[in-house]
Amino acid sequence: MKLTQRASRSCRNGTNSSSGSPAGRRPSWHDLAGRFAGERECLASYLALEAAEVIGGAKPANLLNLTDRERPCGRNLFRLWRRHGERLLAWSGLAARELVQRDDGVLLLIYRPEGLAGHLATPKVANFLRRAGYRQPAALDGLLTELAGRCTAAGFPHEIGAILGYPLKDVAGFMGWVRLPVTGQGPWRIYGDPRPSLDVIAACRGCRNRMAQRLLAGGSPFECLRESGGAAFLLASN
Repeated sequence: MKLTQRASRSCRNGTNSSSGSPAGRRPSWHDLAGRFAGERECLASYLALEAAEVIGGAKPANLLNLTDRERPCGRNLFRLWRRHGERLLAWSGLAARELVQRDDGVLLLIYRPEGLAGHLATPKVANFLRRAGYRQPAALDGLLTELAGRCTAAGFPHEIGAILGYPLKDVAGFMGWVRLPVTGQGPWRIYGDPRPSLDVIAACRGCRNRMAQRLLAGGSPFECLRESGGAAFLLASN
């Protein structure tokens, strides 16, 4: 995958210098917890941070694991999601699919429909998922239904990396489809030429840092959640 100039500019500009977290550390929602008193504000700030890469255009989708337990700030994000999640996302332009429902929580796929649909329609991504056994990989609703059927409480299928926007060489290497050396480790294992993977990782880090800065600076979590700058997934698959 390679970043377009637009994605690179919008996501790389974020740094940790004013994120409220120690330099070099990935901004955590715990850095923001307690700053937003209302239930909807609290949930919106969490979703905005955890979906920052999707909102900023660095990835087509993200996974969120919501556990039914009280956080250090005193909030239970799973219960807030059940009360307010559907309305917040409808207003934001994002969408969610519950992949796994458990007694103690839920695993969500958060995405922007047009961005994920465009990503899945990319020939190399569609062919990759077809090889993984998906009958109609470019049909968004059908693919997500099939993906949910493959997910269990114990884990999820490795080809989900292709849906999340990981470089296909890394997903194929992890699945054993190609023989490439392991050349790095970030949010996922890197195979072969590390440069495309590091570009994606840097863009994702920038998006998250930039979102954390906006929220810590007093930005409205609702406006952050519906930011339109990354309305489409801005990576091209190679």
